[in-house]
Amino acid sequence: MNRDELKILAEGLIETFDYAGKESVRIYQEGLKIQIKEDRSPVSNGDLRVNELISRRISEVTPNIPIISEETVDLKIKNTSKIFWLIDPIDGTKEYIAGKDEYTINAALVVNKVPVLGLVGAPKKNRLFFSYSPGESYLIEKNKTKKINCEKQQPKGKIVALSSAFKPSDMILNKLKEYNVNSIVKMASSYKFCVIATGEYDIYAAKERANEWDYAAGHAVAQNAGAIIKTLDGKPFLYGKEDYKNPSLLIRRSKNLND
Repeated sequence: MNRDELKILAEGLIETFDYAGKESVRIYQEGLKIQIKEDRSPVSNGDLRVNELISRRISEVTPNIPIISEETVDLKIKNTSKIFWLIDPIDGTKEYIAGKDEYTINAALVVNKVPVLGLVGAPKKNRLFFSYSPGESYLIEKNKTKKINCEKQQPKGKIVALSSAFKPSDMILNKLKEYNVNSIVKMASSYKFCVIATGEYDIYAAKERANEWDYAAGHAVAQNAGAIIKTLDGKPFLYGKEDYKNPSLLIRRSKNLND
């Protein structure tokens, strides 16, 4: 697919993402029905409804590209596809169930191990991020669309890291010290990728955790906005692994976090 085809594809999913986000809020307000999956993580009827809406639309526009979704994947089947969709209908289900606003709705198109296109909706924050090519990442907020490019929003000299945990491990703290981080904010879900893409925050480091569908859409948004995304030991962060497991992760807004 060329850039123009990817642009049409991404923009063609915006309306579905907007509707799916509204549905997630409506279903929460009406009262969630929650089940516990085999891996002991929760899933709600909100997750399943969003998955249905996004998967159906993606199947309509790209009927020949396989879809791998957190809610329907068979982990016994190894992924051997070169081009595929990764969907996490609600990343941050625990936050969603608790009524918090950091959960996200995610879909990414992976081509030859790289997420080239991504959409991330944050319904309760009234934000929708999308991207389809290097230099082409956008935020829709208050009915306005603006390009995002990782431009620093924090004051010069203030370097703010994001963390999935209230207390990061010593290994992660030591890595953040390498980049002169002077403040750490806890944040859930793939929203972390997106607010690095906007330049609101500077860096995120994580040990091996989660699965490819948790990261891919946010990865596309951030990397196409200019962020540097590697493993903690500086290797490329790639997708399409047979078991879907993520390696460690380091996202930097730019090479020099003071710029």
